[in-house]
Amino acid sequence: MSATPGPDPRRARVRRVAGVALVAVLVGLGIAVFATAVTPRGTSSVVAPGGRETEAPVPATAAIYVHILGEVTRPGLYELRDGDRAVDAVAAAGGFTEAADAGGLNLARFVSDGEQIIVPAVGETSAASPGVASDGRVNLNTADAAALDTLPGVGPATAAKILAWRERNGRFESVEDLLDVGGIGEAKLEALRDLVTV
Repeated sequence: MSATPGPDPRRARVRRVAGVALVAVLVGLGIAVFATAVTPRGTSSVVAPGGRETEAPVPATAAIYVHILGEVTRPGLYELRDGDRAVDAVAAAGGFTEAADAGGLNLARFVSDGEQIIVPAVGETSAASPGVASDGRVNLNTADAAALDTLPGVGPATAAKILAWRERNGRFESVEDLLDVGGIGEAKLEALRDLVTV
């Protein structure tokens, strides 16, 4: 009677090692695929003197300065980016105080360079209408319909056209852009030139 040979321990060990190696390769491939999927594409590089490759600088958005006062935690002058809104100015100043009338400010409106924002306390009226600078000029980029309506020769219909132009085209780059608004010609532009700003 002959004995049945048992499993070869060397073969079992080789199979285990091969299995572990296969799992390690699959995990490595999975990590490589994941890393490729989340890596940003399209980054440009420049070759510096000496043959070193460096990342190209990303063009910076133009800086603007806004003076925010009133019921904010840290009133003062803040550097923001062109295209920021009033909410960004409030955030830069540390947010509203407990006494602030948050509804007294249109947080969604764009801010412009050199603008002063006054956040009123509850029960207090703001010193200036939205979009009206401290010198009384109306800012074409931030004024609401009521502020535009205060301009001579600009009634509700023309104010609505100015707001519609701003909605379609973005910011006014110069006062002369008013000529692109229906109903405003050279004569009306000259009457408004010293009363408005951008």
